[in-house]
Amino acid sequence: MRRGYITVFLSLSLTLILSLVFTVIEGARISAIRMKFECVTDIGMNSVLAEYHRELLKQYDLLFVDTSYCGSRPDIANTEAHLCRYMQKNFHSEEGKPLFGGKEFLAMNMGAAEISEYSIASDENGAVLKRQITDYMGDYPVGAVLDKITGNVGILQGSGIDSMDVGARRREYESQIEAIGLPKKEVEEGKFEEVPLDNPADLANATRSSGVLNLVLEDATAVSAVKVDLGEYISHRSDRMSGTGLCEEAVKTGGEANELVFQTYLFEKFGYYGEEMEKSLLKYQVEYILAGEDTDWQNLEQVAKKLLLWREAANVLYILSDSAKVAEAQAMAAALAAVTLMPALMEPVKYTILFAWAYVESLQDVKILLSGGRVPIMKTAADWKTGINGIKDVRGSLTEESGGTGLNYKEYLQVMLFLQDAKTRTERAMDIIEMDIRRTPGNARFRLDGCFDAYQARLSVSSRFGYSYEMTRRYGFY
Repeated sequence: MRRGYITVFLSLSLTLILSLVFTVIEGARISAIRMKFECVTDIGMNSVLAEYHRELLKQYDLLFVDTSYCGSRPDIANTEAHLCRYMQKNFHSEEGKPLFGGKEFLAMNMGAAEISEYSIASDENGAVLKRQITDYMGDYPVGAVLDKITGNVGILQGSGIDSMDVGARRREYESQIEAIGLPKKEVEEGKFEEVPLDNPADLANATRSSGVLNLVLEDATAVSAVKVDLGEYISHRSDRMSGTGLCEEAVKTGGEANELVFQTYLFEKFGYYGEEMEKSLLKYQVEYILAGEDTDWQNLEQVAKKLLLWREAANVLYILSDSAKVAEAQAMAAALAAVTLMPALMEPVKYTILFAWAYVESLQDVKILLSGGRVPIMKTAADWKTGINGIKDVRGSLTEESGGTGLNYKEYLQVMLFLQDAKTRTERAMDIIEMDIRRTPGNARFRLDGCFDAYQARLSVSSRFGYSYEMTRRYGFY
């Protein structure tokens, strides 16, 4: 009888023990499923980020994932498929196969991977792109550069150089000459002819239609002739893609300092006249950002015109204050036959000569800048280069020079960029990035608006044992 009691007791005990063991095993399975889900999620989402665009990193030190994966069309669904594949492979790795053909202990399968939020490089007018650039430029000494540029801008704006309409003032004096009219002399009885004015300023002004580059470059044929179709690039595309939301970590507050950091980055990564980059499609990339034309020639020409306007305004301000130069112009005006016959012409002719002289000096300034020299914003007598007779032979009077004092070409470009609209500057910079990346193998259709740097995914997983879990995680390059 005792044996019987012992057997029943043992049976009941074993039932309780086995129940406890199976409960512990099942609890371990549940915990393992959750833990593996966490681990595989980390592996999978980081694996997606590991597919960052190599050329973007190489050329521009930017970390973005291209959702086209060198294909024809970017789509976040491509990234969702990659994420699913990475996670599924980690749920069923070769090393994880059960021994002796048994069943898997976890038997997990990927359910769905939905990327619910992601930040595209071009979102918020390029704020995501600029956030990365700000991080990359991290320790750059912004303060000193900002002081220098804002100081130059202050001189430019304080003197009114950037807003002065020199052409309108010049035409006022030309209109005065026309209103007075030229004197007439009798050449035959009853026949009169106008006395020619022979104003040398007219010779200088006749060159204005020739184009600045044709006047200031020794060999204008050496200018890059590259032409692009702007409709292919992000600032002109109508089918521009955008993200579904921005993470706070992915965008930092802008401001003058960050804009200056971005501008400094442009000069580190982009070329300009005299400092072209071999990798570039458009050779004068900073000039493209400023002018936005579809050829290198037009971009450089527009920047040269802007330089000429600034220099002409500054030189007019100076020459009108230089009594010696005003006296030279008055003497030249007095020597003109028509003026001697009609003294009222003296004053407006003198001023047209002064304006023409300032114009020739400005061409000389642009020539010096494009030759690698320096020109101060505001000149003194010691900085003046041309003589008054240069207005009679504009091309012949211009000389190539280097050295000098003041700002060089790059520093004038920095002032121009600082004064430019931030949105325009950023979008054209993104055009340049697309142009250059498309020149590399496998990237012929590259689009910045198809690249993301941070994303949030909603993931679900199921187990053959009847368990299912969901998880939302956010990963990115920040």
